[in-house]
Amino acid sequence: MVAENPGRPDPALVHQHCVDAYAAQHVGERTKPITAVFALAGLYLAVERGFTGRQVQKAHVELARRAGRRIAWSRLDPRPGPWALTVLDVLQAGAGKARTLAIKRWAQTAWEGWAHEHQRIRDRWRRWIL
Repeated sequence: MVAENPGRPDPALVHQHCVDAYAAQHVGERTKPITAVFALAGLYLAVERGFTGRQVQKAHVELARRAGRRIAWSRLDPRPGPWALTVLDVLQAGAGKARTLAIKRWAQTAWEGWAHEHQRIRDRWRRWIL
């Protein structure tokens, strides 16, 4: 997937949704809090606000610029249990439009898996950027 997505022309940069979904599904004890926050912020923007991957990437840059080292990122804990979709499901979807749709579904289900943190991410995003 990494070899296919960044290599093909994609002004929407759908690969960014892969990065965020994968990061959101692999948060653990050794994960830095900023990783989870940025992944969930990206998923929030993509799923709830309709941002393209390119727009999410720009928002990440803006958030990093504005926040700098001033923010103490709090730890976000993932929910227990299996994920509805994973990177494996995306890989099995085939290439082209089928894969793009699978990536969007994966991002959606990754965001849904963090429902217990949705309001905190929404509130923080408004405070940081909007």
